[in-house]
Amino acid sequence: MTLTMSPTFVLVPGAWQGGWAWQPVARRLREVGHAAVTVTLPGLADGDDRAGLRLSDAIDHVVAEVERRDLTEVVLVGQSWGGYVITGAANALIGRLAKVIYYNAVVPARGTAMVDENAEYAALTRAAIAASPDGTIGLVREQVPMLMPEADEQTRDLFFELLVPQPGGYFLDPLDVDDVTALGVPAGYILSEDDRALARPGAELASRIGLTPVLVSGGHESMLTRPDEVAKALLTSALS
Repeated sequence: MTLTMSPTFVLVPGAWQGGWAWQPVARRLREVGHAAVTVTLPGLADGDDRAGLRLSDAIDHVVAEVERRDLTEVVLVGQSWGGYVITGAANALIGRLAKVIYYNAVVPARGTAMVDENAEYAALTRAAIAASPDGTIGLVREQVPMLMPEADEQTRDLFFELLVPQPGGYFLDPLDVDDVTALGVPAGYILSEDDRALARPGAELASRIGLTPVLVSGGHESMLTRPDEVAKALLTSALS
């Protein structure tokens, strides 16, 4: 597929993170002449009210942002849990999309919630959400090395300080929509070689939509630790 005009990248973060996680990549995309929008989903900005939010709230936010800006030739990119958000949003934005790219992301199986992608931790995650006063779930500092194996301790500490609790409904709600291949929207999958955080192997997730991952270096958060490489991979995927 060859785009008829310069694409606009709409970058959706994963759990516990805001649009800040995509800013290094967005800056590099802009430097080479492409528009880039970093999205902070409801409940994931500092000080947000997180109680009662559902997956549909996150999806609706992305759709509304694209429509408010009247964006076309959109390359919709989602990281990690954000794969749920971009899949749902794609179904409402078909006419505005140039491509959907999963980056270290879950490609949702129809009817399966994020919490159920890893059966080993599903019960613990549900219990933690149920026990939280506002129905959220946090990340503990000891989990950060799994997300950023290539980073030093100072970088990991800073990353952890920027995280906020994840609205539980975002993990508990399944999607009941067509995958992007059924929509006729081109798709890509970019995978970090040292990703240790995905619920299932990235190659397995990519195969759900008939793709083989394009590999970049680093771990799950390589958009922060390897922004040059991730930006280049996104451009190559979007423009091919």
